[in-house]
Amino acid sequence: MSFSLIPALELLFTDQRVRTDADTLAHYGLDWTRIYQPAPSAVVFPKCIEEVQALVRLANQHQIALVPSGGRTGLSGGAVASQGEVVVSFDRMEALRDFNPIDRTVVCEAGVITERLQQFAQEQGLYFPVDFASRGSSRVGGNIATNAGGIKVVRYGLFRDWVVGLKVVTGTGEILSLNNGLIKNATGYDLRHLFIGSEGTLGLIVEATIKLTRAPKALSVMVLAVPELQGIMQVFNTCRHQLDLTAFEFFSEKALKHVLTRGHVQRPFESESPYYVLLEFENQGVTEQELALQLFEKAVEQGWVVDGVISQSDAQAQALWRLREDISESIAPKKPYKNDIAITIANVPPFMQALDAVLAREYPDFEVVWFGHIGDGNLHINVLKPDELAMADFVSRCQQVNQWVFDLVRQHQGSISAEHGVGLTKQPYLGYTRTAAEIALMRGIKQVFDPKGIMNPGKLL
Repeated sequence: MSFSLIPALELLFTDQRVRTDADTLAHYGLDWTRIYQPAPSAVVFPKCIEEVQALVRLANQHQIALVPSGGRTGLSGGAVASQGEVVVSFDRMEALRDFNPIDRTVVCEAGVITERLQQFAQEQGLYFPVDFASRGSSRVGGNIATNAGGIKVVRYGLFRDWVVGLKVVTGTGEILSLNNGLIKNATGYDLRHLFIGSEGTLGLIVEATIKLTRAPKALSVMVLAVPELQGIMQVFNTCRHQLDLTAFEFFSEKALKHVLTRGHVQRPFESESPYYVLLEFENQGVTEQELALQLFEKAVEQGWVVDGVISQSDAQAQALWRLREDISESIAPKKPYKNDIAITIANVPPFMQALDAVLAREYPDFEVVWFGHIGDGNLHINVLKPDELAMADFVSRCQQVNQWVFDLVRQHQGSISAEHGVGLTKQPYLGYTRTAAEIALMRGIKQVFDPKGIMNPGKLL
């Protein structure tokens, strides 16, 4: 008896929760990368863990490739379905439950939108600190699968640091409940951390227990104009020892001009500078504000900074943040080719200088836009596509230069992906960050959890 995929899926997902129309396939078969053509066989919308488990067992039996789908805000092709896979959308698994005010934890289904989790924490008088520009569309399951970081890492760490429990469905259809919200658990391998950052290649994350923390008392934002790369690290080193920093971000004048062109925000001060830093700190009174102004004056005296502004209200702080957070959206029409790299903080200036030389040499006719979470060594490099150049030719030229970019990353013992994952775009370059022995062990781990290779095949490994 022959197997027919769509009828089998429709037996599992009633109420028209199996979609095969062209618009749905195109929408759910692609993430924010725009260099692939989506071609899934179907999109399914489970409502509960049991449905996910039944789907995985069916897929395991009939060798059906599955691609998990959250907010699809990734930039490495990790949620792309281009080979007839079945997309598993978690849009309808978005419950928040079991809030524990003593432990300060809440259980989230995989489809909970990041901003909703932040709002829930605020309603409880608490705070969920992992934050990024895609907060309004990214989902918890995808954030965990890529170990998302964002703009608050310098103080609060990565998504990994806030996951105290995890429920997953492995590639064989087994449900695992990992760590159960415990703070201490010294009973061998912590399998929870294998799934965090695994990009859906070991199994499907269906539920997470997330810890919350106290809300910061008050936040002030400063934007500073920095004429030289080395000055950025001098400012960072000075401020981190005297202010309670919650963010330390970097962007270039080229990036700022794209934001300003949209007309939604204004230049923070009259003068222009090659580089800018945005720093946010907890400001609990007059003392902190005075200290920040003293540090600013010192930075000006030392020549590290030539101009600056500090927020005087929450509205002004939000407007200053938009100078940094609106960059990705502002350059999106230019179809940028993105690299997301990480190195140790001390190595940022020499690395950027060396990389600037490479980019100027290899991309003389391309505009390159820099920004990033420089307080944790994470830089985003965006090469903008010229209007007259075909996408395939543009991508080909960018890929040719990747070897020089990643050679520099390897020389500085960095990572080819800081927070966007490996997915499809970085998979050929994994060896620049991981040794052959590490990759072999990773393949062995995948074989244990996903012996038939049905979980997000082709991604990461």
